[in-house]
Amino acid sequence: MKRIYNFSAGPAVLPEEVLQQAADEMLDYKGSGMSVMEMSHRSKTYQAIIDEAEADLRKVLNIPGNYKVLFVQGGGTVQFAMVPMNLSKNRIYDFILTGHWSKAAKKEAEIFGKVNVIASSEDKNFSYIPNLDNVKASPDSDFVCMCDNNTIFGTKYKKYPEFPGKILVNDASSSFLSEPMDVTKFGLIYAGAQKNVGPAGVVIVIIREDLLENEPLPGTPTLLKYKVLADAGSMYNTPPTYGIYICGLVFKWILAHGGLEAMKERNEKKAALIYDFLDNSKIFKGTVDKGSRSLMNVCFRTDSEELNEAFLEGAKKAGFANLKGHRSVGGMRASIYNAMPLAGVEALVKFMREFEAAHVK
Repeated sequence: MKRIYNFSAGPAVLPEEVLQQAADEMLDYKGSGMSVMEMSHRSKTYQAIIDEAEADLRKVLNIPGNYKVLFVQGGGTVQFAMVPMNLSKNRIYDFILTGHWSKAAKKEAEIFGKVNVIASSEDKNFSYIPNLDNVKASPDSDFVCMCDNNTIFGTKYKKYPEFPGKILVNDASSSFLSEPMDVTKFGLIYAGAQKNVGPAGVVIVIIREDLLENEPLPGTPTLLKYKVLADAGSMYNTPPTYGIYICGLVFKWILAHGGLEAMKERNEKKAALIYDFLDNSKIFKGTVDKGSRSLMNVCFRTDSEELNEAFLEGAKKAGFANLKGHRSVGGMRASIYNAMPLAGVEALVKFMREFEAAHVK
């Protein structure tokens, strides 16, 4: 069976090796006589799966011992509420707005307290990451929220902000495990799995242990308390067992292919192929400031909506799927996560060259 090149922003492409192993183990996981999908989460066999997944993620990211790893349901969107529910003291929150998801998180936080926007790139439709060198956090804020990589707009922080004495919260969903990250710069990191790690339905939370002692807001549901989940080893209730199993296979795949330094090198090479073409193209252009370009989500367009549509139609026929840009930006978006092979990006750039040659007057 011929697989297409899937440039979806999420749920996104997964490593073929992982999919093949999951297929091989679908009916019988390691002689258990059943699929992981059918297995009790209270069994010794499944406990070994989730324990191994956490241990491998700790190796991949070099997570210090004073951080807990949680596998949570509800995706990143539930984290928009869980963060203020669990980390509030003064009910004042600082936000850096760099796209759709940081705006959505801000709106959710406003349910629980006062939000201060301390920096934003909305003035230019989120086409850049604001300079934060001279930005100060509010004196009485409980935390500062940021979104590392902006899937829709194709921007990425090149250096992380520092706010001494503040809890920095990072929505790292679409850049998670694409390159090394210093976990200690953050009090809490969360990432939806469906970009770079696994199937939709799992979110990974990495939280510094001292933050678990903060008293959640009154009325916080039991299942939305980080400490409850941490104390139960992510199994207070039935977790997304199969999704966690797939995440575990992806962690092993990353380790087997050189870890995060190797992922970064591969991703930089893939992104450079597209950006170099865009910088010299006669009809295509990138939509993001060069200093803020994402390695994961490359947004581009032509000056003609008619030409954009013609490109998308031709690309689909040529075996390239999910290249349509988000309505907020328009044009095209190529999401080139870890599992997108270099051959896929080379084939896309070749198609773009051919399309340009056919449409340059």
